[in-house]
Amino acid sequence: MAAADLPLVRGARIDHLAVAVRDVAAAAHLFRDVLGGEFLFGGDVPDQGFRFVQYRFPQGGKVELVTPVADGFVSRFLDTRGEGVHHVTYRVQDIEAQVDRLRTAGVRLTLVNLANEHWKEAFLHPRDAHGVLIQLAQSPHGEDDTARHMRERFPEATLLEASS
Repeated sequence: MAAADLPLVRGARIDHLAVAVRDVAAAAHLFRDVLGGEFLFGGDVPDQGFRFVQYRFPQGGKVELVTPVADGFVSRFLDTRGEGVHHVTYRVQDIEAQVDRLRTAGVRLTLVNLANEHWKEAFLHPRDAHGVLIQLAQSPHGEDDTARHMRERFPEATLLEASS
């Protein structure tokens, strides 16, 4: 592959780091009260059995806490690996072209979902990414617009209640 063809993923920026936790309220205490993150938004994804809560830091960066609300990939992750970094999300533009370029170069992708107009995503499996699950994502919605919408549906106090 010629240097002019690199990087394969173009214009990527780190969006957030996701941490799998058993007790989202205890983790919120650390990331909010100790480290200074401000609640951004969160929600439940019942069909995949998890809840997420994002905190944005005043000097930049976001941490997303993911915790199980039912059996699913987060509960399996916690059972096998324990608490810790679950994935890193990179925001990209034109994810379809990014996915095509990666596939053409022989990069294996998993869980590619380009059908949802609000959140398109593709993952590089940890086996192919030095032990890190990497998510590439595209959304037409800005962070603040998403936060306003989601905070109305899922206030922080509700998200920090004990999950099942």
